[in-house]
Amino acid sequence: MSRLARALRRLPLSERQRALTHRVAALVLDYPSEELLADIPLLRTAIAELPEPMRAELGGVLDHLEQTPLRKLAEDYVATFDLRRRCCLHLTYYAYGDTRKRGTALLSFSSAYQISGFEPAVDELPDHLCVLLEFAATVDTEAGTRLLVQHRAGLELLHLSLSDADSPYRGALAAVSATLPPLTERLRDAVARLAAEGPPGEEVGLDPFTPPDYTKVRT
Repeated sequence: MSRLARALRRLPLSERQRALTHRVAALVLDYPSEELLADIPLLRTAIAELPEPMRAELGGVLDHLEQTPLRKLAEDYVATFDLRRRCCLHLTYYAYGDTRKRGTALLSFSSAYQISGFEPAVDELPDHLCVLLEFAATVDTEAGTRLLVQHRAGLELLHLSLSDADSPYRGALAAVSATLPPLTERLRDAVARLAAEGPPGEEVGLDPFTPPDYTKVRT
């Protein structure tokens, strides 16, 4: 058993609960649509199987989706994920910016998908968080979780950025983070450094910001 698998076994989650968390998070973090809104009752049934904090975190996102007009949801989604660099859903961006090294990192996602026979949509890069969460939930839990852990600093920075912006989508990131091994001090330092410096090779990069008391963020 790998070190990753041993770490995950210590978490009080079943494989099904982890997969449900990843699958629901993948759906609610995607661009809002009529189909997504129609599926909210089914998603509420699914998260009823989850323990806290995942159930409450994902439930808050579903409340937001259900109570907000679709046009407003779409506008807010674009403003959050497309126009804010520190809220990018492409995980390799945080570590590599738009440098050539990012291409190699993207290949690691594609290779993992190909090995498992997973074919993501051609209109999205393989490091998109929704693609990775779908892969982890429905195809290969260990390979998907390994990629999430490898890009944990970017994942946590996205969570903190959404929290800093008081975005309702922060609950989905909190739920995903809760399925992963506990944060280490080294990782906390990496997130703080990334927040301050932005991705390498960028003249603008992420807007520097001070995380909202990172030590108090629950995962």
